[in-house]
Amino acid sequence: MSTRASVADVRGRPAFQRGARLGYAANGVLNLAIGWLALQVAWGAGSEEASATGALRTLAGTPVGGFLLWVLLVGFALLGLWQLTTALLGGRTGERLKAAGKGVVYLALAVAAYGVVDQGGSGSSGSGGSSEAGWTADLMAQPLGRLLVAAVGAGVIAVGAYHVHKGWTRTFLRDLREHPGPWVVRAGRLGYVARGVAFGVVGGLFVAAAATADPDRAQGLDGALQTLRDAPFGQWLLTIVALGFVAYGVYSFVRARVGRV
Repeated sequence: MSTRASVADVRGRPAFQRGARLGYAANGVLNLAIGWLALQVAWGAGSEEASATGALRTLAGTPVGGFLLWVLLVGFALLGLWQLTTALLGGRTGERLKAAGKGVVYLALAVAAYGVVDQGGSGSSGSGGSSEAGWTADLMAQPLGRLLVAAVGAGVIAVGAYHVHKGWTRTFLRDLREHPGPWVVRAGRLGYVARGVAFGVVGGLFVAAAATADPDRAQGLDGALQTLRDAPFGQWLLTIVALGFVAYGVYSFVRARVGRV
């Protein structure tokens, strides 16, 4: 049996498909937690950073935190592998690259979940902003480093724009086997647009870091949400974005049930 046939065989197994659905549900839990942390950032409550790692640490602090993190870890890992099989099985180049990128992201989330479990729920002690600034400084030190940082920022902005377009035009419905009902459509639209706005701000911060040669301006999701909060009417704008993350979490639960796998 060829490698391609072997991958197709594994991908078609019900257990593997159920694992991918578990991953979508895990993504729903993660986005609910990020939305909750973003609300706290908006209104000056809480001390945990509004990021994937911060959300995982928050979940670790719940009564079922240890068990929940292992479930998320398995779900993210299986969904990541499922996306990689999508990339391996062919199709249009753009679709394959998109699937490969998603696979890497979900596997990175699985690694992050393991990191929080391994450190007893505390995760990394460093802030997300200092982490981004650190590797941005390293990248800027390379030949054409500022251009590379700007390219990273432009790529993240493009991802954000894609999310906004996907939400606004409802094209995310193509990912589902059946129409989920009007309330889920509204949740999906708000979720995709809100995440797109957040990603766009992240990308903008990297472009600003490249333009000013200041790596400290490069921030992750938590820094982007704080930037939104500090804008005019920022508390209300960030509140809408936070509710968007919650809405995306709800949509992800529905996708876990009726999504195409």
